Amino acid sequence: MEIITGGICAPKGFKASGIHCGIRKNHDKKDLAMIVSDVTATAAAVYTTNLVKGAPITVTKDHLSDGLAKAVIVNSGNANTCNSDGREVAEKMCGFVEKYAGVKAKDVIIASTGVIGQKLDTTPIENGMTELTQALSYDGCSDAASAIMTTDTVPKVIAVSFTVGGKEVKLGGIAKGSGMIHPNMATMLVFLTTDCAISSRMLQKALSTDIASTFNMVSVDGDTSTNDMVCIMANGLAGNELINSEGEDFDEFMKALNTVNMFLCRSIAADGEGATKLVECTVNGAPNIEIARGAAKSVITSSLVKAAMFGADANWGRVLCALGYSGLDLDPDEIDVSFISKKGEIVVCTGGRGVDFSEEKAKEILLEDEITIKVCLNSGSVSATAWGCDLTYDYVKINGDYRT
Repeated sequence: MEIITGGICAPKGFKASGIHCGIRKNHDKKDLAMIVSDVTATAAAVYTTNLVKGAPITVTKDHLSDGLAKAVIVNSGNANTCNSDGREVAEKMCGFVEKYAGVKAKDVIIASTGVIGQKLDTTPIENGMTELTQALSYDGCSDAASAIMTTDTVPKVIAVSFTVGGKEVKLGGIAKGSGMIHPNMATMLVFLTTDCAISSRMLQKALSTDIASTFNMVSVDGDTSTNDMVCIMANGLAGNELINSEGEDFDEFMKALNTVNMFLCRSIAADGEGATKLVECTVNGAPNIEIARGAAKSVITSSLVKAAMFGADANWGRVLCALGYSGLDLDPDEIDVSFISKKGEIVVCTGGRGVDFSEEKAKEILLEDEITIKVCLNSGSVSATAWGCDLTYDYVKINGDYRT
């Protein structure tokens, strides 16, 4: 497997574009994106579990009921959620794609991100459709990636090349996510494309399986969003034999999907609102995967742990505290904890008890911009990893006036 350039446009037959149409007041920020496949693709998606869901979620679910799609349209700056005309607006946006790009409305995936409870005027969107359609390009990934950003500070883009049945296959992805990140599934927007030939059933299986160890293990602030989703389109233009069951080809596809999703997970966590550090928690020695994942997620979502990481304070007691209130069947007297970065590793707790360690060395380790909290439960052989970030003053500043 090889990391390549091109993002969502790396796979054969995918064009993308992104423009500023006027949803957002800042003219320097793009706010409307589109992705179009040259041919109809199999498609799959996973959605937020928040009971309050944006209208685009409902419309996309309906459109993907046949497992097929050909285009994605997405706006930033307005979530189109909790609006009386939300569904009508979402359907109207899909109609714009049919009118201007020639893709049937029922084959359009739609997503929106931004402020909740604010009416979304479709006038600037329709006015921008000609420009958006004309801008579609096999090199348009960067514009689309920029157009879906809200409080993100950097685009999240990746693509890989791999082999399935002797054919070169490519898979690319873009994501947005910086705040309101606590997927359960899924608190961000992620758009994946591939030229692999794979049935919609197996595509859904691959995506639903992979998110359990990737996107559902990310948390920035513990808030599960109302709108966001991960979706994938597979147009089959790589020419491999159709993947319609489990086996070697499906396993290769899963490896590529996991590589792309893992990269996007880490990118989202590292770009958490106001964040200065990517914080990873790896739990080893768990009796089962549920406990391993639950323990890692509990540590990564602790506000006190996150604040300690911001201050480069080796306050390991906060890690044990987070494990203790996780509701999991753990033995506190068996837990070991250490902190790791490129500056080295330092053990701070063994068997649930503190050990002598150099505060100076710990500070040096925790001042790095990527930190791993390693936890060993010493009660089994199962491992899991979760990703998050530190909690800074800027997080409050960003969210104190997010709407106004």
